[in-house]
Amino acid sequence: MHASDSRQSIGWTTIVLCMAVAILEGLDLQSAGVAGPRLAREFQLSVQQMGFAFSAGAMGLLPGSAIGGRLADRFGRKGVLIGSVLMFGVFSWATTRAWNFESLMAMRILTGLGLGAATPNLIALCAEAAGAQRRGTAVGAMYAGMPLGGAIAAVVGIVFSGDAQWRAVFYFGGYGPILIALALFFAMDESAEFKAARRRLQSDAKPGFVEALWRHDRALITLTLWISYIGTLIVLYFLMNWLPSMMVSRGLTRAQGGLVLILFNLGASFGAVGMASLMDRTARRTVIVLMYAGNVAALCVLAAAVGVKTMMVGGFLCGVFSVGGQSVLYALAGQVYPAAVRGTGVGAAVAVGRLGAILGPLLGGALFAFGSSPSMLVFASIPVVLVAAAAALFVVAKSQPEGQDAALASQLS
Repeated sequence: MHASDSRQSIGWTTIVLCMAVAILEGLDLQSAGVAGPRLAREFQLSVQQMGFAFSAGAMGLLPGSAIGGRLADRFGRKGVLIGSVLMFGVFSWATTRAWNFESLMAMRILTGLGLGAATPNLIALCAEAAGAQRRGTAVGAMYAGMPLGGAIAAVVGIVFSGDAQWRAVFYFGGYGPILIALALFFAMDESAEFKAARRRLQSDAKPGFVEALWRHDRALITLTLWISYIGTLIVLYFLMNWLPSMMVSRGLTRAQGGLVLILFNLGASFGAVGMASLMDRTARRTVIVLMYAGNVAALCVLAAAVGVKTMMVGGFLCGVFSVGGQSVLYALAGQVYPAAVRGTGVGAAVAVGRLGAILGPLLGGALFAFGSSPSMLVFASIPVVLVAAAAALFVVAKSQPEGQDAALASQLS
């Protein structure tokens, strides 16, 4: 009994620490959007350059996620996570020392490398700490930290609202990760499920990249999971980066636009926990349908909104279903790959999905530059959501039940 209580305590410690990291990730991911208008004035950025600046972090996220997930399966989750957190903290702080567009891009790309490497480790650690019956809830609770961090970024942007105070949000995103890395080192244990999976593997039978993703009937699952990630992240990162500018262009003040962003992130936290926890209690197909149908409805509300109150409602609902949808995909990826290759599988999905994170801000910038209205931009996102929904439903239909996780892992031993 005592040993069981100890394991449960270790699991909750891991989840709480991962959530703390996710909060700092969310703060950093939305820092460019919060600081964007003031960055544009200080560095005299065009609309297209703003799109590149918003996408710079995502450019680092893509290789970072693939590398971080692969290293996690080879060397363990804990050490790779600590190194990743230190990296994105140092370069977030270094963003405050940027002196032109090129240096700003470099700092954001390097920050993104650290952020990307952290994400698959957070997902794997939470999925493995919670066990098979609560994986969705644990991953959703962790991912809820990201929009909370985004809300903190919006609050920092409102409190430090002067044109020369845009660096404040990057100071928070720099010093916080350095401090939390110390807590990870002293308080977090390596994943017990990962260590058990490694013991089952023979020393000469470490699964390679192809083995992890494309064999044992996982090829189509991997491909369609990637499509669902790309589509979902196109819409999510478009909203995360362009929502403040969209609100200002529709006549809201900077403070009102910040309030819409705060509500977007509060809705996202609610959606991340609620949607992912449904994965543990309801048929996965039902959750996917609910999530993407809600996403389409929320985008329609935001596009048709007139006045501050309806924009606030639209922003909140978009947060619930767009970020909640991403938490469901994170939970889904944690379920369809066995422990021995979970870091590689999740890392590859997150990495490929970052193509959507790059495309979302760039497409938004291009459409803004061509004179598209904010409403047209939001409506244009709906077909992308439908494609992502179809791909996610295919993954659910073809993936093995959660109870077969151990059997899949044993195929590699």
